[in-house]
Amino acid sequence: MNKIVSILKPTGMTSHDAVSIVRRITGIKKVGHTGTLDPDAAGVLPICIGRATKVSELILNKEKSYICELTLGSSTDTYDSSGKIIYKADDDFVYNEEEIKKALMSLVGEIEQYPPKYSALKVNGKRMCDLVRKGREDEIVLKPRKVNIKKIEILGIDKNKVRFYTECSKGTYIRSICYDVGEILGCGGHMSFLLRTSSGKFNLENSITFEEMEKYMQEGTLENYMFDIDYTLDMYPKIILADNAIKYYVNGGIIESRRFEYSEYKEGDEYARVYSRDEFLGIGKLKSADGKVSIKSDKIFV
Repeated sequence: MNKIVSILKPTGMTSHDAVSIVRRITGIKKVGHTGTLDPDAAGVLPICIGRATKVSELILNKEKSYICELTLGSSTDTYDSSGKIIYKADDDFVYNEEEIKKALMSLVGEIEQYPPKYSALKVNGKRMCDLVRKGREDEIVLKPRKVNIKKIEILGIDKNKVRFYTECSKGTYIRSICYDVGEILGCGGHMSFLLRTSSGKFNLENSITFEEMEKYMQEGTLENYMFDIDYTLDMYPKIILADNAIKYYVNGGIIESRRFEYSEYKEGDEYARVYSRDEFLGIGKLKSADGKVSIKSDKIFV
């Protein structure tokens, strides 16, 4: 089984817990997730099985979308409701809807974002959240990271509760958006709910729960709800190799374009999806020299 399954992760579970459950259900050890979804968050978590783990990094790089609830009036050390309150606004603080909208919209676009200290990001090989819990917070020097918040749509504002939808680049912390809005408004803020609605081509509609996964596994129909390795790789052009080039390609040989049976690459493309007549072989790196194009294997999936 070399497939991808998109899980609807419930709250109260780490991404590592989710991987362990998939291992148990499938009986396959080689399983990996495609980017951490916080324990307090729910939603779409693509999980790669078998040789599909080789594309986990490519899925990790995809855009994500979320529905979030921001609670204004207090900030926490974790930037979400699981943490300790470190600031609380006065009871008479006035929450102005226009100011809230303005603060949120000021974060749209390419920005420099500081991640929470309670995160899986590493400092000298150690996760920041582990360092904080061990009382070694002084070893952490927070550095801003460039992220792209492509869209924020406000779904509703009820006093100090703000619901919004956002689309963003990899590495964006929605908790940090909530914290930053609280700082802009001067009242503090933290994330009180988070649902990941998509990760690349995976979304709420094509994801399944663990209960459904167990049921489909018992019925022998699980693969009907899983995705082939190349499902997420359509950003790369497709090349089909001639039969007599397959073995040489898989063994690391350089294949010239005259041995392409079909190709859709264009000038400037660096990588391509490479196929035999019958199956997906992997990702190849294109090379161009003296007017001739060739391809060499970069990631092999057979």
